[in-house]
Amino acid sequence: MLSFVVRRLFFSFFVVIGVLTLVFLSMHFAPGDPIDMLISPEGGGRATPELVAQLRAKYGLDQPLHVQYGRYLKSALQLDLGRSIRNDRPVTQELVRLFPATFQLTVASLLVAALIGTAVGILAAVNKGGFIDNASMTVALLGVSLPNFLLGLLLMLLFALHLGWLPPSGREPGFSWQAIRHLIMPATTLGVATAAIIARLVRSSMLDVLKEDYVRTAAAKGVRRGTVIMRHAFRNALNPIVTVLGLEFGVLLSGAVIAESIFAWPGVGRYLILGINGRDFPVVQGTVIFIAVIFVLVNLVVDLLYSVLDPRVQYS
Repeated sequence: MLSFVVRRLFFSFFVVIGVLTLVFLSMHFAPGDPIDMLISPEGGGRATPELVAQLRAKYGLDQPLHVQYGRYLKSALQLDLGRSIRNDRPVTQELVRLFPATFQLTVASLLVAALIGTAVGILAAVNKGGFIDNASMTVALLGVSLPNFLLGLLLMLLFALHLGWLPPSGREPGFSWQAIRHLIMPATTLGVATAAIIARLVRSSMLDVLKEDYVRTAAAKGVRRGTVIMRHAFRNALNPIVTVLGLEFGVLLSGAVIAESIFAWPGVGRYLILGINGRDFPVVQGTVIFIAVIFVLVNLVVDLLYSVLDPRVQYS
């Protein structure tokens, strides 16, 4: 097990370096100059040549590209992701400060997706070919097809503007009822598409397991139907579901960009959007790397969970 973890971490390191290189080159080859946007007339600045040269030197943008890359790579390996060009704050500290809000939203979205998707998938599997099965899969297809931003706007229009049941935007820290009310719409917006994916996967996995001999044997022995479904069938169908949940955690973490922008949720995703709009190189690069590292670690944890859920899975 230890050798497996070490090997995975070794290869994951190069995955993160690859992501760092791609996002670094993408930002520098894309059109637009962060210094020009920082001191543009719209922002009230004075774009004198001396000021431009001074700022470019301050942030190292006057150096050749390979020198900038080498300096940034060295700093990133020391957990220093640079300073924001727009507000001169350390990117690493800002990410650490904002991540709890994004983590809260991601976990809530995954919980919504897991509960709804698992329940719908099991109902569809045990009623294969019936009305519940067809209706569930139709709803799941709609859930996958509906864009997050459109769903978020529809929820805001209905529950915030027309009914007035939920606050339209913002985040309330803590675990009070008011905090939960702020969380419901963003979590639902992110979780619906994932719930649809999980429902389809649970149905497929359950149908495969329900055909196994041990499940039919348990039913023939008179074991209650609920016990057969949950203890014998669902438990043995968990491995692919856990895989998707792990992957979707990373997807939701990066997909929070949309929900956080719509609902003004003060998290990493909104921070990334502000960085992109301002052509803030350190913010965009640091945020993407931060998300990539979490994605890699989550996938490692998911792989390790296999051996816990299924003792037949062994790592050497």
